[in-house]
Amino acid sequence: MSVTGGRCPMKQEKRPNGRPTDYRPEYDEQARKLCLLGATDKTLADFFNVSEQTINAWKHKHESFLESLKAGKQLADAQVSEKLFNRAIGYSHPEVKVFNNQGEILTHEVTKHYPPDSTAAIFWLKNRQPERWRDRVEQKITVSDDFDELMAADDEG
Repeated sequence: MSVTGGRCPMKQEKRPNGRPTDYRPEYDEQARKLCLLGATDKTLADFFNVSEQTINAWKHKHESFLESLKAGKQLADAQVSEKLFNRAIGYSHPEVKVFNNQGEILTHEVTKHYPPDSTAAIFWLKNRQPERWRDRVEQKITVSDDFDELMAADDEG
């Protein structure tokens, strides 16, 4: 028997690089639920006890994992967006008021109103229509190396 274990030294088997993945298919649903709660890639990495680089590798190697993240983040973002929109325009909701009348508990249904919130409205508009609502104004400045051209433009103005 040879030192190479009976194999030809020129025909060695290729081994995968790096250590085996820690990814498990059940991580898809766990990640989706975490994203519904607002988890970021860093939060996911901490939860799964891996690095953010590993989370990104899983996204590339496991389409189901990537789709789970997208689904969770998209739904969470939509819910927050809806709540922000409601704050911006104002909203109402039913509420039950509870009273104590000499030891007797009384309840009364009312509609609670919340007026529009200008801060939420500004935030919404700046993000949805930045070209119309952003704070800073961009100015376009043209610089020319041609002195004669600059002087002619100054004479015209």
